[in-house]
Amino acid sequence: MGDGLTVRIKEPHDQVVPRVRAALAGQGFGVLTEIDVTATMKAKLDATVEPYLILGACNPPLAYAALQADRRIGVLLPCNVVVRADPDDQAVTLVEAVDPQDMVAMTGRPELQPVADDAAARLAAALGELTASADG
Repeated sequence: MGDGLTVRIKEPHDQVVPRVRAALAGQGFGVLTEIDVTATMKAKLDATVEPYLILGACNPPLAYAALQADRRIGVLLPCNVVVRADPDDQAVTLVEAVDPQDMVAMTGRPELQPVADDAAARLAAALGELTASADG
C-alpha cells in the first residue's frame, strides 16, 4: 500500500468531521459506513485511543465503473477516509485517504486506470477544500 493522501488541519477533530463529510459530498462521495475506532477500542478492550473515525466513502458511478472492469474490486471498496486527532497535538486533525492508484497497482488491471485517476482527483479536491477553508 502506498502512502495515501493526507492533510493536517489545525482544528479539533469534532470540528473537522462534518467538514470532511461535506467535502466528500461535494465530490460525489456518500458515506456508506462509519467506524468509531475510539469507541470500539474502549468498549472491546478498555483501551484509550485518540479521536479516530473511519468513513467508508463511495462515489456510485466510479464504483460501478470499477465493478464493470473487475467484479473482485469490491474487496477494495468503499474508499476509506480516516479522520483522526494527531496523537501528539489534539488541536490538529489528520485526514487520510487511500490513494485510488493503489487499486490499479494491486489488481494489475490497466482498465481501472481511468477510474483511479478520477477517484484520486476527486479525493485530492476534497482534501484540498479542507485545507483551503482551514486557511481562509
